Amino acid sequence: MINSFYRVITRFLAKEPVLLAVYILITLLASFQQYALPEQIIDTSKLPVSNYNNYIIFKNSFFHLLSGRNLYALHLTEQWDLFKYSPTFALFMGFFAFLPNWLGLALWNLLNSLVLFFGIKYLPYLNESSKVKIRWFVLIELLTAIQNSQSNGLILGLLLWSFIFLERGRLIWATLFILLSSFIKIFGVVAFVLFLLYPRKPAALLYTFVWTLLLIALPLIAISWQELINQYQNWLVLLQNDHAGSIGLSVMGWLNTWFSVYPSKGLVVMIGGGLLLLPLLRTANYQYYQYRLLVLASMLVWIVIFNHKAESPTFIIAIGGVGLWYFSQAPTVINRVLIILVFIFTSLSPTDVFPTVVRNLFVLPYVLKAVFCIAIWLKISIDLITNDWETSAPVRTLKQESNRLFF
Repeated sequence: MINSFYRVITRFLAKEPVLLAVYILITLLASFQQYALPEQIIDTSKLPVSNYNNYIIFKNSFFHLLSGRNLYALHLTEQWDLFKYSPTFALFMGFFAFLPNWLGLALWNLLNSLVLFFGIKYLPYLNESSKVKIRWFVLIELLTAIQNSQSNGLILGLLLWSFIFLERGRLIWATLFILLSSFIKIFGVVAFVLFLLYPRKPAALLYTFVWTLLLIALPLIAISWQELINQYQNWLVLLQNDHAGSIGLSVMGWLNTWFSVYPSKGLVVMIGGGLLLLPLLRTANYQYYQYRLLVLASMLVWIVIFNHKAESPTFIIAIGGVGLWYFSQAPTVINRVLIILVFIFTSLSPTDVFPTVVRNLFVLPYVLKAVFCIAIWLKISIDLITNDWETSAPVRTLKQESNRLFF
């Protein structure tokens, strides 16, 4: 009786319309909750700050761009904290800027959720059961990002779409989606490592060059050339100063809090980059889809755990990589243990499931949100280097004609 009931519930939750409705409903409820919460007073500013301040920063950037103000200066009478993205992203926020906040916030969060939802849906070769499990697995972490009105769900979705188009041999769209993610948060450029796995590299370089020029120049439809140069110069100054700011929930933070080691951020990133690229020396494995998928998973985790500014809402990107790694292959005991630890300490630790005292005494000081993602990234790297892909994974050629989607 219990098993029968479990199967009925499982089949119901696996239905595409049900899962889509859950994503939309959770996104809207979280958006309206954040909108309805009373403003807070931050001691350092003495000004009221909304609970969707990130969205306000994004929205205001559009008006700051049009008015010629420095996008990257503090505008404490309007918002708390700095805008850290590209002038092109500021222009993009014009789609939301004139909407009332309750509607703009909801649509912004829906964009994040749905680009990710359909990115997972259209991943090639994975069976439907795996796609359903991945979408349920990332949902709590997506909610954390939504509650902070962040852009990380959108970035994960864009990177998944770039992989989808790479698998279909459509380099023109793959390059665009990676660059769109990079013009939101610059660490998206790491995804270009995926292009090493695919043929037609000269074409990829050409598309990248053309799209980059277009995206850099896009704000010229609203501002002058000199104003655009000034904004990019201001952005560069911000990024240079930002690099020295913190160590975040990252490998640097883990080394610091666990071992009292204070390595150079540049050195840590260089070593991490070398380890990320090391499995790619096995060029004969590029023909295996499971190998390419695990490189994607490794890259998604890498760009979070080696990001010195990583914070809790950023981890939806890493959790996406963890989900791809685990649910795309047969489970093993060690993999099952690792994903349970990630689910507990990465996804659940920011929620009310964890008592505040436990979070403050253990989770935050010891960077536990990142630790088990780091462990899984090392496991993925070892698997990529040591697995016998010839016997464990079928060859999958590029899908260029079937499953054409809507492009």
